[in-house]
Amino acid sequence: MNDHSVLTLAKQSRLASRQLASTPADLRNLALAKMADVLESVRQQILVVNAQEIAKARDEGQSAAMIKRLTIDDKTFEYMLSRLKKVAQLPDPLHRILEGHTNPAGLRVYKKSVPLGVIGIIYESRPNVTTDAAGVCIKSGNAVILRGGSEALQTNTLLTEAMIAGAVNAGLPEHVIQIIRTPGHEAVGELLKMDEYIDVLIPRGGKDLIKRIAQGTRIPVIKHYDGVCHLYIADDAEPNQAIDIAIDSKCQSVQVCNALETLLIDKCIAEQLLPKLYSAFTTKNIELRGCEQSIKILPTITLAAEDDWHTEYLAPILSVKVVDDLASAINHINHYGSGHTDAIVTQSLAKAQKFEAQVDSASVMINASTRLSGGGDYGLGSVVGISTDKLHVRGPVGPNELTSYKWVAYGDGHLRGQ
Repeated sequence: MNDHSVLTLAKQSRLASRQLASTPADLRNLALAKMADVLESVRQQILVVNAQEIAKARDEGQSAAMIKRLTIDDKTFEYMLSRLKKVAQLPDPLHRILEGHTNPAGLRVYKKSVPLGVIGIIYESRPNVTTDAAGVCIKSGNAVILRGGSEALQTNTLLTEAMIAGAVNAGLPEHVIQIIRTPGHEAVGELLKMDEYIDVLIPRGGKDLIKRIAQGTRIPVIKHYDGVCHLYIADDAEPNQAIDIAIDSKCQSVQVCNALETLLIDKCIAEQLLPKLYSAFTTKNIELRGCEQSIKILPTITLAAEDDWHTEYLAPILSVKVVDDLASAINHINHYGSGHTDAIVTQSLAKAQKFEAQVDSASVMINASTRLSGGGDYGLGSVVGISTDKLHVRGPVGPNELTSYKWVAYGDGHLRGQ
């Protein structure tokens, strides 16, 4: 794709976004339903093309993790459709009066939710991001430009064409959903220059991709860096509950951003609980890397290096550290954590509240698995990622998070005067 074509996409998206911003909720919801219908009608074609791209990725020696992220089967396809349907059922994030008042002179002032405008989504491997991103953007009244990885280009193109057809059939502007169809970095480089037309970029992928995007553009970027997620087991934790939460947090899906990477355990219960945790994790084929105190209790595990406390493994490896108390756990999390998701197991409301107040993370879980921090369990329907930033949004990025606001004032010939 040449430079002019990327520029044309951006200009078309800008015009479409202005039309989309004023559409009523029922029209956007109808578009989401029709997008799901058209996708269903071309399901078999998409599965065939996806299988071809998987075979090519295998031939090229791609990792098993990459193959898994790339794969769409019937179960995944149903999940993708369900996300579009769920996001359609959410309350309208637009045209809400966020606050307002009438001033002493009778001027009526209020703050109203509006779309961000044009959103560029740059992502790797996962074709489900294509449908998730389009769904969230349409729901929130934003035009979207999609740029997936070259390894899934044909799959993503088919998904996008189906959703465009559904949106247009519902009466939305033609260019509210667009995709860059050319592999390679040149088109992405041009997209990063389109600050006149694109309001926000959301990269989805590894840390290197996100850094490259953030450092290469003047467009605001909603970033999701590491998910170095912690679980602190307090001295009063109920043992079986603590073990269940730890296992689920780490083992339910090791390669995702809200999987547990460091387990902190209070020194008062470490000798009692660590052997049971070791047995449970070993059954799940999880390698433990522990501090010196942990190794005194579990002499067969590997000694953790300093880098381990900073690492998002995305693999069956877990760091374990014995800490003195709640304050020590909080200090460790705030020093080594990435601000994604951190959890505590405790029977004390006071400890839970102190942990919640002092841990500086987008999601804080009390007696619950870190794997629950996400759009589905938070009731957001579909999301386009989890932000570890604080501006403009933090945590799961759903339809409400892709809005801004405008101030509106209604007067009756009101003047500032002297």
